[in-house]
Amino acid sequence: MAASTLLWLTQGLGMNLVAANTPQIQGSLGATLTETNWLIAAYMAPNVSLTLLLTKIRTQFGLRRFTEISIVMFVLTSLLHLFIYDLWSALPVRFLAGAAAAPISTLGFLYMLEAFPPAKKMSWGLSLALMLSSATPTIARLISPYLLDLGQWRHLYLMEIGLALIALPIVYLLPLTPIPHAKVLHWKDFITYPLIALGFGLLAVVLTVGRYYWWFEAPWIGVALAVAVMAIACAAAIEINRDTPLINIRWLTSPEILHLTLTLLVFRMVLTEQTSGALALFQGLGLFNEQSRHLYLVVLAASVTGGLVCGATLKIERVHLLHAVALSCIAVGAYMDGHATSLTRPGNMYVSQALIAFGGALFLPPALLAGLMKTMKQGPTFITSFLVVFLFTQSLGGLIGSAAFGSFIIIREKFHSAHLVERIVMTDPQVTERVRQLAGAFGKVLTDGQLLNAEGLATLSQQVTLQATVLAYNDAFLLISALAAIAFMVVVVQMGLSSVRGWLTTRRAAQA
Repeated sequence: MAASTLLWLTQGLGMNLVAANTPQIQGSLGATLTETNWLIAAYMAPNVSLTLLLTKIRTQFGLRRFTEISIVMFVLTSLLHLFIYDLWSALPVRFLAGAAAAPISTLGFLYMLEAFPPAKKMSWGLSLALMLSSATPTIARLISPYLLDLGQWRHLYLMEIGLALIALPIVYLLPLTPIPHAKVLHWKDFITYPLIALGFGLLAVVLTVGRYYWWFEAPWIGVALAVAVMAIACAAAIEINRDTPLINIRWLTSPEILHLTLTLLVFRMVLTEQTSGALALFQGLGLFNEQSRHLYLVVLAASVTGGLVCGATLKIERVHLLHAVALSCIAVGAYMDGHATSLTRPGNMYVSQALIAFGGALFLPPALLAGLMKTMKQGPTFITSFLVVFLFTQSLGGLIGSAAFGSFIIIREKFHSAHLVERIVMTDPQVTERVRQLAGAFGKVLTDGQLLNAEGLATLSQQVTLQATVLAYNDAFLLISALAAIAFMVVVVQMGLSSVRGWLTTRRAAQA
């Protein structure tokens, strides 16, 4: 369990330390904020799909060999960060880091399952592994201020290198239980996988940076999406005619799996309230990680509590109940956040963010358990097909949620700005008085009346933009609350239908 925790921290911090500190590290790299976000895109491009191929490689060549090679590659890739001097040297290194991190998350998962007997693997093992996965972004934000104080960008990746070097001997000294080898790789896999990797990778890039260039303004976004669709369609055309496909298209398009995919995708969408909502709101209000430290501690404690509760209660027959509790927590927490003002501070969101973190930790393990149970009924060859669902809904789903949330904020901010600005006219005595009050702050350094008036108007414009931003976030929080509430009602209806079907089955059996 300690080895699993270390591996999750190594992989998770490597991914999230940059994502949590893009405003702070852009100066170190000599880049703009938009350019710095390409580091996240470069990392995610290979990471979102590589697990698919690694699953077959692990089965064919053995878990021990897979483990040893994976950790060595991760250490070597981490050491490449020592040679980063600007954005252009950072981009290829982050791309390689994203590829090298894919097997590390798999190892973290397997080490946690190894710690439990078979009866507990799908309850405690699954819940704790996913709890660690969801906790790493919060931990990254907690420790980032201390690392940046030591040396900006350099100490962020020195932390990653240090964790990788600690993980290296532990993986060698603590081997996992071997799994039976099987010849599962086929030469057609190496035709299909590059197409899937190209499609998923381009989608990851577009979803990460698309809103910064705006979706309809940059021509390359349309080209990238067209190529992604074409690559995925070509992969599907190849796979649908194979006897032993890498991904089973017919199974993935069955109603049962489509329902699971939609469930996981909705979860990722509503959970963006925490990862891209409240934290981004505080950044918009001028607060950064060091000012939100206590909020992160509350979120981390709630995530751990949710993981422990889920581990103690998770059973296949309780999936719907756990989902209902999780969605109700998220809906209530998002609704509470939907009444923020420009004076809202992290301390005002302890309860709401704790509810959302608890609900997030409670939702994913039951969904993954239900998906795995459905997959194993079809046979072990369907594992890679299920991974497509999981990767799409969690990795790409998280990016879709962030992109949709961020775009919605931008649109609503423009809407509220337009409505607020049209009411600001200098013929209004209240507006005139407010401009005079704001200009008074510059009275000691400016004597020209026109300049003072201009500074007062500029300050008022900044305040209007801030108020419009807060209103936009409130709209997004309330929208997410509504989505979670609708999903909650759907789950409740499913629970009712399941109870009715069970009662009818019991009655027929009794009559027979």
